Amino acid sequence: MKNIKIAYIGGGSKMWARVFMNDLALADGITGEIALYDTDIAAAEINRRIGGYINKAPETVSEWDYRVYEKIGDALDGADFVVCSILPGTFDEMAVDVHLPEQYGIWQSVGDTVGPGGVLRAMRTVPIYEGFAREIKTHCPEAWVINLTNPMTACTKTLYDVFPEIKAFGCCHEVFHAQEFLCCVAEEELGIKRPSRQEIVSDACGVNHFTWITEASYKGTDLLKLLPGFIDKFYEKGYCEREGIAPDGFRDDPFLYGNKVKMDLFRRFGVLAAAGDRHLVEFMNNSWYIKDKADAESWLYHLTTVDFRKKDQAEKIALSRKMAEGGVPVEVKRSDEEVVEMMKALLGLIPAKVTNANVVNVGQMPDLPLGSVVETNCVFAQNSLRPITAKRLPSDVNALVLRNAINIENTYNGIKERDFERIFEAFISQPLCGGLTVGDARELFRKMVRATEKYLKDYYPMERLF
Repeated sequence: MKNIKIAYIGGGSKMWARVFMNDLALADGITGEIALYDTDIAAAEINRRIGGYINKAPETVSEWDYRVYEKIGDALDGADFVVCSILPGTFDEMAVDVHLPEQYGIWQSVGDTVGPGGVLRAMRTVPIYEGFAREIKTHCPEAWVINLTNPMTACTKTLYDVFPEIKAFGCCHEVFHAQEFLCCVAEEELGIKRPSRQEIVSDACGVNHFTWITEASYKGTDLLKLLPGFIDKFYEKGYCEREGIAPDGFRDDPFLYGNKVKMDLFRRFGVLAAAGDRHLVEFMNNSWYIKDKADAESWLYHLTTVDFRKKDQAEKIALSRKMAEGGVPVEVKRSDEEVVEMMKALLGLIPAKVTNANVVNVGQMPDLPLGSVVETNCVFAQNSLRPITAKRLPSDVNALVLRNAINIENTYNGIKERDFERIFEAFISQPLCGGLTVGDARELFRKMVRATEKYLKDYYPMERLF
């Protein structure tokens, strides 16, 4: 049994922490300490207490010592792994990110990666991650650092930029859902029982939330060749790929979608966009798929409101409290996430594993800037992460990805320099901002910065805001 320490930054997480804790409880071969650090100590304490109930569950095979730390350095000291999963600011700030641009005719379905919301979220998050990188360098420079926070690309870029020797990667499950979608294609077109996504062999590349599958097969069958027939059947009514949910189950869930955008992009470009439709639409000109509310309805996805997120968070907090008090039994079951399996591969406890991850581009995507953060398949082995050179994207798709990769780089560099003018140029270059005049874009940017000033004033020279 391998004994390790995992430092969890954002240890008061309302949902993902429990997923991770469950997977760790079912991970044979590893045990140790989970150091929970959060600015909300009470929330971290709730997860500590839930961890105690998980340890007692009959399904548990690996018990963990959950501890809450008030200082980040104490949590990081001696850590073998660091997991970063935070919400930069509150949902009040996210409401500004998502909904204030609506006054200027800009609609956002997620608002956490690109577009006006993504830029402002990066402005809040990057300075925090600069601090994380410095603390990791001081307290556990050899630890593997797993980032789960959005904007994924900017966060991972910050870690490497501040601490170049860091062993970090960003982990996202959007490609997994695309693999599940391909499982549905195999089921419908081959007339077989739905396979598991682990049986799908695929090559994916791009930037996080705008990643594309260029090859995919199931037991030697080329699944991309089956897609046209599947799309002809389900394009208009949509098809939800989630296990346990009916194909039309996306209609009443603000986080789900019918994959109509994904299917339309395949018809146009011949490769499969790997993120959910709610993310995809924000990377392209707003007149394509997200011009207004009616567009969201016709393309079978939702404009997920922050009011809904607040309600959802309140319900998760209430559930967490009941679980911590023993009022709701803890059910330990394995998720479809791969973080724990990646960790086991890095520890050398299982054979090398190939899966998608976000790391610095050292040539695995030669058509994107070296040093930018890209998402491709990587090989995880004992104390080693090696990105795999991806199949090149079609030139028209690469142009779309490249535009966003450069915007993300420019956003990051402007934030790094605390230069409002440079950040604004990245802001106005967002595809969703394509319909704005320069004057309107400046006004919107200024309003968004001022409205979230509470979380910016400690890092930026607010007197220089135009």
